[in-house]
Amino acid sequence: MTDLHALPADLPAPVDDGACAHLPGQRLPAAPLPGTDGRSHDLSALPGRTVVYVYPKTGRPDGAMPDDWDQIPGARGCTPQSCAFRDHHAELQAADARVFGLSVQPTPYQQEAAERLHLPFPLLSDEEGTWSRALGLPTFEAGGETLLRRVTLILRDGVIEHVFYPVFPPDRNAADVLAWLAAHP
Repeated sequence: MTDLHALPADLPAPVDDGACAHLPGQRLPAAPLPGTDGRSHDLSALPGRTVVYVYPKTGRPDGAMPDDWDQIPGARGCTPQSCAFRDHHAELQAADARVFGLSVQPTPYQQEAAERLHLPFPLLSDEEGTWSRALGLPTFEAGGETLLRRVTLILRDGVIEHVFYPVFPPDRNAADVLAWLAAHP
């Protein structure tokens, strides 16, 4: 069984292909997304700073990931990334930033991960892809699914202020976000 919390040493790093260059300064679409907290969240209407880490797909201890998952640059690492945001959540709140994770997985699937990982913030589902398509977020195909590439957005009052892309290694992303927030109060 694969340890979902550990990253392999030989994980291929994604390259910056420019697929997110258009995002800074873009206003978010007014599209409420269901969260694992049972609420609907319209990220475009939130005041202040919001961090949204977009991830491809969380694994389950009892399930298999798509073939060659570890060889797809940027695919592996959703659990370590989520755990890092969990572990830094108090610091992110102290920096006046709320946190959400977002994927195209359905809310019931995300709910299992949110509970198992003890996440203190909601995971949002863009199962239909409406929100991510409106922003032009990059995708990839794996196991017959269209999944979002890993990208982290820092929002201010519904506008994308900063983009982390590509995100690598994913378990360091929360610390990188904290450093950026400290440098840009």
